[in-house]
Amino acid sequence: MDKQPSISLPQYFARIDYQGATDSTLDVLHALTRAHTQTIPFENLDVYLKKPIQLETEALFNKLVLAQRGGYCFEQNGLFLQVLRQLGFNARPLAARVRLRVADRSIMPARTHLFIAVELDKQQWITDVGVGGYSLTQALLWQENLEQDTPHDRRRIVRDGNRWFHQVWVGDHWQDIYEFWGEEMPLSDQKVASWYTSTYPESSFTKQIMAARASPDGGRVSLLDGELKRRYPDGRVTARQITPDELQSVLLEQFSIHWPEN
Repeated sequence: MDKQPSISLPQYFARIDYQGATDSTLDVLHALTRAHTQTIPFENLDVYLKKPIQLETEALFNKLVLAQRGGYCFEQNGLFLQVLRQLGFNARPLAARVRLRVADRSIMPARTHLFIAVELDKQQWITDVGVGGYSLTQALLWQENLEQDTPHDRRRIVRDGNRWFHQVWVGDHWQDIYEFWGEEMPLSDQKVASWYTSTYPESSFTKQIMAARASPDGGRVSLLDGELKRRYPDGRVTARQITPDELQSVLLEQFSIHWPEN
């Protein structure tokens, strides 16, 4: 287990506007997952602006909590992992391969995603506050073929041999979000994968600005390559292209993201 310095839980709770219980229970895991995803936006501004990504706990806390910025999976789930462990949860960092743009399961995408497994009462749960517009707002029971309704969508975890697939119901079909084997991802591996994701010229994170946040009403808002998309609780989706002049105001108004000064 990677040993990281402790963080200020009261400051983190204030950042996510959380005033509930803090014991290591399933209800608290659900509540923290939802509060985090609804307040700390997924975003890649530092990557897009070619700024280095630091994954040590102090750096994550300073950026996501004190500076009130967002981040991508290694930052979001890296911070959330330390929060859960400080609260007494038996939480582990797991590696995954994102499949949102690679539907063909015969093609193996790079292992560039971090999520979290939590053991509670001899059951395994997964949580993930860092997968963009599909970030969880409730933990999922790691059980094959069990359809699970969350506050924002329906999920399930299916298995193909020794490969597990986290899926979301979209429209009229199940869509793979990522696949995993249950392999832990220590900080050293996270740093390698994060470096690749944030510097490789063909990485989508280096080419376009991304942002996403879950709304308290059950909807979601996202920004990808200049398209601002809003999904409503009833399933309706609206989208429009924003102009370069609108970008900073949209990031602030829709995602509470201040454009980095330096």
